[in-house]
Amino acid sequence: MKQVKLVLEDGTEIQGESFGAFTSAAGEVVFSTAMTGYPENLTDPSFAGQILVLTYPMVGNYGVPGEELYESISKIFESDKIHIAGLVVNYYSEEHSHWNAAKSLGDWLKEYNIPGIFGVDTRMLTKILREKGAMLGKIVAEEDVELHDPNQDNLVAQVSPTEVQHYGTGQHKIVLVDCGTKTNIIRCFLQRDVELIRVPWDYDFTTLDYDGLFLSNGPGDPKMCEPTIQHLQTALGQDKPIFGICLGSQLMGLAAGGDTFKLKYGHRSHNQPVLLTGTKRSYITSQNHGFAVDTDTLPAEWEMLFENLNDGTCEGIRHKTKPFFSTQFHPEAAGGPEDTEYLFDDFLKAVAEYKAAK
Repeated sequence: MKQVKLVLEDGTEIQGESFGAFTSAAGEVVFSTAMTGYPENLTDPSFAGQILVLTYPMVGNYGVPGEELYESISKIFESDKIHIAGLVVNYYSEEHSHWNAAKSLGDWLKEYNIPGIFGVDTRMLTKILREKGAMLGKIVAEEDVELHDPNQDNLVAQVSPTEVQHYGTGQHKIVLVDCGTKTNIIRCFLQRDVELIRVPWDYDFTTLDYDGLFLSNGPGDPKMCEPTIQHLQTALGQDKPIFGICLGSQLMGLAAGGDTFKLKYGHRSHNQPVLLTGTKRSYITSQNHGFAVDTDTLPAEWEMLFENLNDGTCEGIRHKTKPFFSTQFHPEAAGGPEDTEYLFDDFLKAVAEYKAAK
């Protein structure tokens, strides 16, 4: 095995061994406490520009499945490529065993020229990131690279499609503003008999005829999405139902007149507990984000819908009188618990009620 090292912006250097592509890469070093689901995580566009540390001690033991299609989209992965800048693990299993495995994790990383480093004390590394916060870093192979802050880039523009795409022929016409959507969001809608119009992040969807508006997840700072926010402000002046997930929740908060802030180290896992406001009902959720809505800045007609039970931050907002709501977590999961997938049904119920009232 070839030697590589992980270097953090605070000067920390950690030696390890290379797997995947033997190349250097820079990004923001973040950690995820999910125990499984690395094929889904690595293809989640919300990880764009990030060097991902997996806290689960053994990674790669079930390999990577082969591609399958469902309604022209991936049946397994969350996009059409790997989005992370690099991968950091404790123990990399060179041998994999699973009934649908088509390749190893290392070979998959090589296909996309993504470096991996193993033999790292990820528990120690995660403690550093928890205490100091997510920080810039780089995986250094033969040639050194400069540190780079991906949050200074418009990452959404990098991962969003450039053309409008259509799916399904269902009874409700939903516009999906793709800021880096996970494929399982599309699957969840198609399984519920809708006609889905998938548009780029900066597309003026207000010119379209639709029954409901959906705002997807995505990477980076939501304030980079100024065109999306402007179009959304127009939509908030109407009564058509709107549902936002993750970055979509932050965009809704900004369009409503609120503010967002960067979390110290974000929420990235499949085990985040959230509380439904005004109840004693909690859910275990899948999450992947580094920013959140500051609920203290929201106008009076808006309120928090879900609260994170670990740190008290906002996990979703809603309008008090109009059918607008959002979640910071991922109801579609993939990977993760599916406890909150019912929110897609709530959204489509609101769409049906809106159409009936017209």
